[in-house]
Amino acid sequence: MSKLDELIQTLCPDGVEYKTLGEVAHFRNGKGHEQSITATGKYIVVNSKFISTNGNVCKYSDTQLVPLYRDEILMVMSDLPNGKALAKCYLVDEDNKYTLNQRIGALQACVTVIAPKFLYYVLNRNSQLLRYDNGVDQTNLRKDDILKISIPVPPLEVQCEIVRILDNFTELTAELTAELTARKKQYEYYRDTLLTFDDTVPIVRLSDIAHYSADRIEASLLDETSYVGVDNLLPNKQGKILSSYVPTKGRMTQFNIGDILIGNIRPYLKKIWLSDIAGGTNGDVLTIQVNNTNKILPKYLYYILSSEAFFHYDTQNSKGAKMPRGDKGMVMKYECPVPPLAEQERIVSILDRFDALCNDISIGLPAEIEARKKQYEYYRDKLLTFKEKTA
Repeated sequence: MSKLDELIQTLCPDGVEYKTLGEVAHFRNGKGHEQSITATGKYIVVNSKFISTNGNVCKYSDTQLVPLYRDEILMVMSDLPNGKALAKCYLVDEDNKYTLNQRIGALQACVTVIAPKFLYYVLNRNSQLLRYDNGVDQTNLRKDDILKISIPVPPLEVQCEIVRILDNFTELTAELTAELTARKKQYEYYRDTLLTFDDTVPIVRLSDIAHYSADRIEASLLDETSYVGVDNLLPNKQGKILSSYVPTKGRMTQFNIGDILIGNIRPYLKKIWLSDIAGGTNGDVLTIQVNNTNKILPKYLYYILSSEAFFHYDTQNSKGAKMPRGDKGMVMKYECPVPPLAEQERIVSILDRFDALCNDISIGLPAEIEARKKQYEYYRDKLLTFKEKTA
């Protein structure tokens, strides 16, 4: 930071100029060629989903399309969330690899005035850079509106130093994210290893140790926390979030603390949650209750049913093509190893530590990644805030 302070003090002590995007970048719209999409085309389509996820893999087969070039900055032009006049941007990382659809615009920076990466950081800093004179946020953007956006343009040396600092932050976050991905793979490996036993451990059907809940609860007694539908169960074994819809009438399937809830629509999504509260759910969610906790621990059974082996079995035995549904009868036929209770406790203790390291936002790598993101946002806002130079 001391080097940046010296550069600012030397090159722009009285503030920096603000320019419109039209003064520092060239803009072009995408084109509609949706009929040309194939799985093996030459160009990757850049649409709103690509920008939000950094990776839509649909491709165009039309080789006559004008490709994008490295360091062009892409932004969504339509169907934006209300109140967000400028969506997240994307920086092109390779020549002749991408092409635009009609809802995406591309900015090509004038490199003698503004560094492309600096412009990218500025545009991604705030989703409300563009606000109309009537005070109404727009959900669709026009070229003329975009080119009127005013941004700070410090000297290039200052821009490059800011980019260097922010790149270091993002690289560190990327390294932590890569490490977290590796830890999750390691966790999956150890879980599968710990849950693999020799012939001395009895194998029983799920129906021998558990059952589906037959209890009912009035919908009027539920709220966004205690009602669990398949929509608020998260994919890939990530638990649940608050429900955006809570039924007000009827009787729901009741679940209790320690019950295992599994999404029964599209089993390949791997939706599962070990309940830490009592509540209610519907017929799209399986509610599994342990018969006898002196023989099998609910948490141990949860780890058995959150294994890749179980979800493969559930998916293979599901019914329906467009929206497959798990077969409740076949789920109860799933074979589960049942070691002694002390061994179950040992396994749960080990897997709990791995799970916390990989998924608990308050400790471990997720906590560090979240802290780094907040630190990055704090410094990004400070670094990209300049006093405007007066005439």
